[in-house]
Amino acid sequence: MQLSIQSLSKTYSNGVRALHDVSLTLGNGMFGLLGPNGAGKSSLMRTIATLQEADSGRVTLDELDVLKEKTKVRRMLGYLPQEFGVYPRISAEQMLDHIARLKGLLQSGERKEMVQELLAKVNLYKDRKKKLGTFSGGMKQRFGIAQALIGNPRLIIVDEPTAGLDPAERNRFYNLLSHLGENTIVILSTHIVEDVSTLCSNFAIICLGEVLFNGTPDAAIAEMDGHIYTRSVPAAAIGEYREKYRVISTQLKAGQLYIRVWQEEAPEGFRPATPNLEDVYFSHISTRMPVETI
Repeated sequence: MQLSIQSLSKTYSNGVRALHDVSLTLGNGMFGLLGPNGAGKSSLMRTIATLQEADSGRVTLDELDVLKEKTKVRRMLGYLPQEFGVYPRISAEQMLDHIARLKGLLQSGERKEMVQELLAKVNLYKDRKKKLGTFSGGMKQRFGIAQALIGNPRLIIVDEPTAGLDPAERNRFYNLLSHLGENTIVILSTHIVEDVSTLCSNFAIICLGEVLFNGTPDAAIAEMDGHIYTRSVPAAAIGEYREKYRVISTQLKAGQLYIRVWQEEAPEGFRPATPNLEDVYFSHISTRMPVETI
C-alpha cells in the first residue's frame, strides 16, 4: 500500500498558512512527521484523515482519492488526534464496542473478542468496566490508541501519541506500533525526536507548513558526520557565539551551558561531537526559526 501526498496546501481564514506545497510518499511501515508545535503537523494529519479540506493538492491511498472518497477512506483509517473527548459515563468496554459497530463489525462475538484483545494490548483490560470519566490522562491516551486500532485499519494516524504516558506505557506503545507497522502505513506525528529515532525507518521534518527534510534517520545523521562540534560557554557570552557560529542547540548540564554548532571545519576551542537525530532536527529548524525559540 502507498500513500501519496502531492503539492498539498492549506491557509486558514485568519491568514495562517498551515501547509505549503507539501509532497510526501509513504509505504508500509512507520513514518515519522517531526516538527515543533505549530509546524503544520496536525493540519496535515487532519487533512489526510478527511477532517478538513485542502486548498489545493492531491492525496491518494493506492488508487483511492482521499480528498474525494472520504467515506471509503474512513473505513480503512485508524486515527488518534492530539486531543479527543470521551463520554464520561460510559465504560471503556462499552465505548469500544460502540465504535466497532460504527465501523461495521456487526457480529457480537467478533466484537467482544476484538475489544478484549485491544484492551489487553493497551493495558486497560482490568479497567474495562470503569467509566471513562474516571480515567487518568495516560489511561485516556491508551484508550484513544485502542479505538484507533479497531477494524484492522490499513492507514493509522497518531498525533502526539506519547503525551501523558509514563516510561513503561511509552515503551509498550512503541512495541505495539512497531508491530503494526509491519503490514500497515503508520504516520507518527510528534515533536519528540526520540519517538522518531526509536520507531521510524523514514521521516520528514516540517516547519511553518513546509517539508524541510525527507529521508531515513541513518542517512540524515550520516550527512552531519564531521560537522557537529560542542563546547561549554559562559551564559553571558551566548549571544557572541550565536553571531559567530551556526548554533543549532544549547543545553544546561550541571550548571554549565553547552552549545552545539554546525560548521564545515572545526572551530577553535570546540571538540567534535557524535551527531544524532536531534542535531539533524535542530539544524533544519534553525534555518526557519530563531535559535532562541528552539
